[in-house]
Amino acid sequence: MPHIEALKTFAFHLTYNEADADDLIQETYMKAFKFMDKYEKGTNAKAWLFKILKNAYINEYRKKVKSPQKVDVDDVGLVKTTENQNERLKADLRDDIYTNELGDEVTKALDKLPEDFRTVILLCDIEGFSYEEMSKIIDIPVGTIRSRLFRARNALKELLKPYAEKMGYEDFRGRRRSRNEEE
Repeated sequence: MPHIEALKTFAFHLTYNEADADDLIQETYMKAFKFMDKYEKGTNAKAWLFKILKNAYINEYRKKVKSPQKVDVDDVGLVKTTENQNERLKADLRDDIYTNELGDEVTKALDKLPEDFRTVILLCDIEGFSYEEMSKIIDIPVGTIRSRLFRARNALKELLKPYAEKMGYEDFRGRRRSRNEEE
């Protein structure tokens, strides 16, 4: 299945749940297969799949918001015992997704960003989509993409600044150079 790893990463960042991400990917490929005749040959298939995934996520979110939360009485007793297991599973999945791709600090910083910011960073800087492709995926104007990406990168920079300083990096922007540094 083309682009499945990229879709998995994006779906997990939207849902923060492995099972929900898998369901979202399955729904994405089912809709893509069902509407294959709507795909325009020669266009970016990856962007098309991302748009389907994003729309499926939005539709599912709207359904959850409108319907009341259901609780199974038998599961109520299990909540306390499985809560720690779910946290460990979530951490393990993130480790698997980002092994050799992003450091833990970057992943944690990305997770702290608002969803709109996280989405543009993932689509642009991780997946390599152009502004025009991102505009079609998210259904917002290119100017908004640029603005959001600028603000998202600045927010990410601020979140990572303490880590960078801890690692010995210095921020020289805005500092005047002495004559010795210029020579």
